Amino acid sequence: CCGKIICSGCVYGEVNARRSAELFCPFCRAPTPTSNEEELERLKKRVEVGDAIAMYSLGCHYQHGNSVQQDSTKALELLHRAAKLGSAESHHKIAFAYAKGGGVEMDKKKAVYHWELAAMGGDVIARYNLGVFADEAGNMNRAMKHFMISSGCGCDISLKVIQNRFSDGHVTKDDFEKALRAHKEAKDEMQSYDRDTVRRIRLSRKSTVATSMPRET
Repeated sequence: CCGKIICSGCVYGEVNARRSAELFCPFCRAPTPTSNEEELERLKKRVEVGDAIAMYSLGCHYQHGNSVQQDSTKALELLHRAAKLGSAESHHKIAFAYAKGGGVEMDKKKAVYHWELAAMGGDVIARYNLGVFADEAGNMNRAMKHFMISSGCGCDISLKVIQNRFSDGHVTKDDFEKALRAHKEAKDEMQSYDRDTVRRIRLSRKSTVATSMPRET
């Protein structure tokens, strides 16, 4: 429809308020797509009018082969277009492709470049990944700055890294307590009954899997 993004907690809240599974966009009031094909057609129409969010979403579809034939070249083309329009999420996806060699030749310098742009745009996981790369390069001070910033934005895994570094004696008690306070404040600001409900539902459906660094989501 209009291409705006709404958080999952708000979606749940609207469904709960209506007592119906039928959803409408809270911005333009258009009904939600009833099929993957309809969703793709809407995305393509939004891409044609220069919608960065639609470019990012459609790029993700092609990158992962969701409802379309997987096409890394087309995915990166769409993501680069969205990134030029200021999409931090697109910079993050491009960076991950360069970091892992997904459809492009592996290039850590380009990965860091795009993660820096994503982090400046507010992407918390991109900031965490910059910390991972700095840590791997032996630049502990720079890494901790990234982890402190992302932890202060509510990033759980960054807080865990800081906690581990505190246990190892590489982070002071004052810095660890500062990180704990900032993380809690960020979480409190984001907390709502609807979001917590959705989070519990997702966790109940998730199987335990091993994670690797850097992270894509």
